[in-house]
Amino acid sequence: MQLDPETDLSFTRHVKAPRDLVWECWTTPEHIMHFFVPKPHGVTSCEIDLRVGGRFNTVFNVDGNEMDNKGVYLEVIPGEKLVFTDTYSEGWKPAPDPFMTAIILLSDAEDGGTTYTVIARHRTSDARKTHEDMGFYDGWGTVVDQLEDYAAELQKSRPA
Repeated sequence: MQLDPETDLSFTRHVKAPRDLVWECWTTPEHIMHFFVPKPHGVTSCEIDLRVGGRFNTVFNVDGNEMDNKGVYLEVIPGEKLVFTDTYSEGWKPAPDPFMTAIILLSDAEDGGTTYTVIARHRTSDARKTHEDMGFYDGWGTVVDQLEDYAAELQKSRPA
């Protein structure tokens, strides 16, 4: 995938969990609630309709303030790729002030883990800079750490 350094932010990490479990975490509302926002903040609601044009709606609680995030999936390749955006809400209704499109790429790592890449695409270089200044790398990095910890807990509770 061609990245544009003017408008895109990206990083790749190794996650110590199998790809199918990482995919399950990203596509199941009750799992999203456990990792998608850096603690001590949290997700208080999540609705997923996992199909192109289907909703990906979340409500975040940040310092006691609720933030409603409505979006849709643009691409869904099971086990490999999720693309979602706040540019539209369900029914392709345009958002008045969209922020970004997120791309999550997953592939198998040699040790049974997952190679995990996140890309945040922005409409302008200013929006990209704003996201970077807000703490893109720390925030999304924390989300990956929380995802890895949560996936480890799920693995412990499942039969071998």
